[in-house]
Amino acid sequence: MIRFIHTADIHFGMENYGKIDTKTGIHTRLLDFKRALDFCVNYAIKHEVDFVMFSGDAYKTHHPTQTQQRLFLQCFLRLYKANIPVVIVVGNHDHPLSFGKANALDIFSELPLDGFHVITKPITLNLQTKSGMVQIVGVPWPTRNSITINDKHLSKKSSEITTYIAKAVAQIIKKHAQELDPTIPAILAGHLTVSSGLFSGSEKRAIYGTDPILLPSQLAIEPFDYVALGHLHRYQNLNQNGYPAIVYSGSIERIDFGERKEDKGFCDVQIQKKNNTTHKFIKGPMRPFIQLDVAIDHKQDQTEQIIAQIKKHDLTDAIVKIKYIFNTHCPDTVDLKAVQRACARALHIAGVIPIFPPRERHRRITGAYKTTMSLEHLLTLYFETKKTDKKRMDDLIEKTLTIAQELEDEKNA
Repeated sequence: MIRFIHTADIHFGMENYGKIDTKTGIHTRLLDFKRALDFCVNYAIKHEVDFVMFSGDAYKTHHPTQTQQRLFLQCFLRLYKANIPVVIVVGNHDHPLSFGKANALDIFSELPLDGFHVITKPITLNLQTKSGMVQIVGVPWPTRNSITINDKHLSKKSSEITTYIAKAVAQIIKKHAQELDPTIPAILAGHLTVSSGLFSGSEKRAIYGTDPILLPSQLAIEPFDYVALGHLHRYQNLNQNGYPAIVYSGSIERIDFGERKEDKGFCDVQIQKKNNTTHKFIKGPMRPFIQLDVAIDHKQDQTEQIIAQIKKHDLTDAIVKIKYIFNTHCPDTVDLKAVQRACARALHIAGVIPIFPPRERHRRITGAYKTTMSLEHLLTLYFETKKTDKKRMDDLIEKTLTIAQELEDEKNA
């Protein structure tokens, strides 16, 4: 049996909420991601897995800080000391996209240490583990630099080049698969976008047209026993009724409020023998993200209504966002300081945000305007769109016409 850990999307550098930890001087969110990765490493060491498969996106950006690099390296060196090889596929966040520049994970291939395998271009890696040989076809995030593009494609639209790259990646995967030994366990590992994958959180703002899209049928091909993907932050198996499993392990920690209801962790994968592979999702430690949506009754004290909702939740060490929603336009009398005091147990308050109903938009009379209309007719149309009282409308029109006549008389005098 070959047993390995499949993880991805660590995103060291996500510091969108939280504060500086007074004991370490490090941002609390960076410590959250370090804690989650430590949990994964501890699990791998405890269960003496054969290797760790990391499917890309170690950092938030391709130029991590020295602190982020140090913490990440500390975690992976613990695997090296435990004689657990690490296979690393470069993700889109790790890649500088500029030709000739090193990616954020290249340093691991430069270390004078056995046990780190960094995949920067599509290759087949024959990895010898303590439990036997495993074949790994690695496909990093596809870019114009990593996928050969002929000169004839350079004048095409961006969307056409994206489609070409997707087709090229599918052909590369198929070619490598055909060259594998069908008697030896095989894994496809990539940082890719699959058409049936579900985005979560901030990912929903991604535009499909910018990513090369592959079909599940282009990945679930023989002789692969497992497809280990990174890029989408939600744990999901895109081939539940077939073989092999096409699995996004998801991110190891919550990125934003769009992921507040999702469990985060990694996958424990076991290849019993050819065509017999199982995996289970291991839930890791997660920072609580709590969003309160409070419907405000304008006839009652607004602050008390919000605090009453706060008391129903355990906000200890949580990141909290509060939206209080009005069903009618009325003054906002919420005492923000009182709300903040009620959230004292929280790690961070992301926002206390009022939501008002959209105001009624009045129909304009531009479309009905004609240069031949009299001033009285125009005024009548205007006041009707404003739903002005009939008596008040007649008075205003009369006064306006009087003023207009006086101005005309002065002009002709």
